[in-house]
Amino acid sequence: MKKIRLLLLIMALSRLALAQQPFTGGRLQVADNKRYLVHRDGTPFFWLGDTAWELFHRLNRDEADRYLKRRAEQGFTVVQAVALAEFDGLKDKNPYGDVPLLDNDPTKPSDAYFSHVDYIIDRAAQYGIVIAFLPTWGDKVFKNTWGSGPEIFNPANARAYGRYLGDRYKNRENIVWILGGDRNPRAGSADVAIWRAMAAGIEEGVGGADKALMSYHPQPNGLDGGASTWFSQDAWFDFNMHQNGHCRNVPVYDFIAVSYNRQPIKPTMDAEPIYEDHPVCFNASDLGTSNAYDVRLYAYLDLFAGAHGHTYGCHDIWQMYSPNRPAVNGPHLYWPEALELPGANQMKHVRRLMTARPLLDRVPDQSLVVEGSLSPAERVQATRGTDYAFIYSAAGKPFTVNPGKVSGKRVTATWFDPRSGKAQPAGTFDNQRPMLFKPPTQGYGQDWVLVLDDVARNYPAL
Repeated sequence: MKKIRLLLLIMALSRLALAQQPFTGGRLQVADNKRYLVHRDGTPFFWLGDTAWELFHRLNRDEADRYLKRRAEQGFTVVQAVALAEFDGLKDKNPYGDVPLLDNDPTKPSDAYFSHVDYIIDRAAQYGIVIAFLPTWGDKVFKNTWGSGPEIFNPANARAYGRYLGDRYKNRENIVWILGGDRNPRAGSADVAIWRAMAAGIEEGVGGADKALMSYHPQPNGLDGGASTWFSQDAWFDFNMHQNGHCRNVPVYDFIAVSYNRQPIKPTMDAEPIYEDHPVCFNASDLGTSNAYDVRLYAYLDLFAGAHGHTYGCHDIWQMYSPNRPAVNGPHLYWPEALELPGANQMKHVRRLMTARPLLDRVPDQSLVVEGSLSPAERVQATRGTDYAFIYSAAGKPFTVNPGKVSGKRVTATWFDPRSGKAQPAGTFDNQRPMLFKPPTQGYGQDWVLVLDDVARNYPAL
């Protein structure tokens, strides 16, 4: 019995050590090639995020620990959470009876409230999770037609608030700063100046721009490149974010391509794809709710289109729904139950695949396949490194691979199943002529990834 207990303890410690592995190389920064994120020692970092917007606001410490522990076990490396939350976050108290600001004044933050935030950030670090930290939801800058607001920020107090947060968290290495919060700056308004002031304050607080990796979370805004539409030239804006609007058949790969090709070069990603268990296009009565396939589809399409990482989301998790709260946009699962939805458990397969081959030299390349311009429902999306390629078939549609796009006279082919994470060999082929591949199954929800490896590289089996 003692040996069994010891073995279980060793296994538990091994899992925890694995989860903490991302932080052995130090805080995150943009890679030299400007396409990816790495640690200070150059170790590649793969962003597999979850949107837990109400984490700081609605969960107590035991609940937050339960959430973070499970997400770490499922392979997530990033959690996106908001300090001044969407759901009346200035007046609605956290589980310990605290609000974030005194008198709704950004220059008067509550130490008691942020002590709870401290705890969650530190627990995340212990589980190997980066907190993508939003200082505020966007309705505190620009309320628009939804959101509790009120609009409390101007450039002066935004800078002071950013400086406070930067100073408070300057020694936490597991923080990435995200401005915006579901808002696009309005033309002719002070919005851009407010966000720039907040960014400047954060950099002052942490002690320099090199200690504050930063981005901006927008709303969907078409083909104009996500948040880079407003901030691509700003020095504080280190990497780009998109949002797809929670609809099916959105060509986010085209949006990713716009920002991927924009100058100056900066990493890009989808930071809010269609959530699992979400009313599709906010219209559940006609379109139903999203499923695991919906979230898988955008993970692979976005990544293969050039995104450096990807954020998963769940309609029940972002708001930390519980039966004693009003449901937003329809009925929901209690958030602990939603942790186990199939799409969430399939995200670890995304991470395993993307980190199974050299990450930093991977580029999008639709010239790999003849069928490179299909619609989202049956899209074939391709990406490659120097000596390997990943090709995603959204509905198991056969495709033809053009030769010579990766090194080697011969390539080994493997089918990777995004549902189970299992792989099956598909043969070895001449890399000098076109190759037709037919996925093992076809139809709705039957997505597959073809992995091609230069035989000479002798990569380990998936």
